[in-house]
Amino acid sequence: MSLPAALAEIVEDFGALGDSDRVQLLLEFSRELPDLPDHLREDAMEPVPECQSPVFLSVDAADPSAVRLYFSAPPEAPTTRGFASILAQGLDGTSATEILEVPGDFYHDLGLDSAVSPLRLRGMAGMLGRIKSQVRRQTAPSQTSPPPGE
Repeated sequence: MSLPAALAEIVEDFGALGDSDRVQLLLEFSRELPDLPDHLREDAMEPVPECQSPVFLSVDAADPSAVRLYFSAPPEAPTTRGFASILAQGLDGTSATEILEVPGDFYHDLGLDSAVSPLRLRGMAGMLGRIKSQVRRQTAPSQTSPPPGE
């Protein structure tokens, strides 16, 4: 499995724990979700309807070698906030290529399948899918560029 180093370390940390400790670690991650920078407003961010709770994300791939990720998730949704925080801590600042290579189902390796509902896990898949979609869109060659040599 191809994971950026920070995300691989998170997966490894979860893998070393039992079910109840994994849930506690997920709750710790929920408390570590960074606040949005002042220049971002939730109403300007992309919603993630696959999540049961209102989650919004913003992807800035202006520098494809260091993609920036921002999330907004309510404190009363700790599972969703935990997933957003895992993605933020595991992928923020990595390259567009590294993000696009993350398997869509990597979250199974966190070992939360028995502790978190499949519907909630699909929310994490939705977040990752939307991140990848934004990265692709923002790093695609411009359609208005003249062909080479013109």
